[in-house]
Amino acid sequence: MKEPKDIIKQLELNQNVIISLFSFLSESEYNWKPNPQKWNLLEILVHLCDEEKEDFLTRIQYALNNFRGELPPIDPEGWVKERKYADEIYNKQLERWIKARKESIQFLKTLKNPNWNNTLIHPQLGELSAHLFLANWLAHDYLHIRQILKLKYQYLATCSQQDLGYAGDW
Repeated sequence: MKEPKDIIKQLELNQNVIISLFSFLSESEYNWKPNPQKWNLLEILVHLCDEEKEDFLTRIQYALNNFRGELPPIDPEGWVKERKYADEIYNKQLERWIKARKESIQFLKTLKNPNWNNTLIHPQLGELSAHLFLANWLAHDYLHIRQILKLKYQYLATCSQQDLGYAGDW
């Protein structure tokens, strides 16, 4: 089993990866979509901001404190349109995510002997542990890093007007 301290360290290291992936982008790049049903980089970034605070960190805090009430509802898919992610200011959202991730890491590192086996009751999924949320937070990073890389590759393939086959198979 991957230890919580190792997961936390990787979340901290992913901060630099994600910042790098979102840095030095033109407006056309962060607004580009391969098709209207897909998210653009700006929407992914705002999603990461909201998930950082309203999902993973909150649920870990609740689980560690043995919270047994109703969880604050989340709607990551619905928020994209409801909260108008595409209308947000890109650089402000990048700063917001950086600040949120730093605060998350600081919180996680200051925990004193947390019981990662503590659980909360999810209305659809049942009993879930703080450790499960922590591991899924890292998995969420990885999923979106993959998504961001694919979108950046597609943008390059579309905008460079060059055959990218020399680089290898995607």
